[in-house]
Amino acid sequence: QVQLVESGGGSVQAGGSLRLSCAASGTTYSSNCMAWFRQAPGKEREGVAQIYIGGSTTYYAESVKGRFTISRDNAENTAYLQMDSLKPEDTAMYYCAARWFCGSNWSGFGYWGQGTQVTVSS
Repeated sequence: QVQLVESGGGSVQAGGSLRLSCAASGTTYSSNCMAWFRQAPGKEREGVAQIYIGGSTTYYAESVKGRFTISRDNAENTAYLQMDSLKPEDTAMYYCAARWFCGSNWSGFGYWGQGTQVTVSS
């Protein structure tokens, strides 16, 4: 079992930055891969970024490449999402998720946090 708790959401103007955090606790191998998803009102949930435990393997959605950076601190069991150059279309509830492997697919994440809201105004 893995418990995930997100923090760091808020409201920001377009062009601004936010940093999300996801603290994990529980069975560590189940969180070898940590990821961020987002869901905007009326839209399907989409994968944003993944990072493997070593930190060198990452995956990003095309829509955030070059603007968002995922990282993790294994000593603190925490993953981060640095979001720069934010756009109004980045407005969504952001969720942290975990599974034991990373890959180019975005399915199979069995552990989820409660979410943190990000709102970007124009």
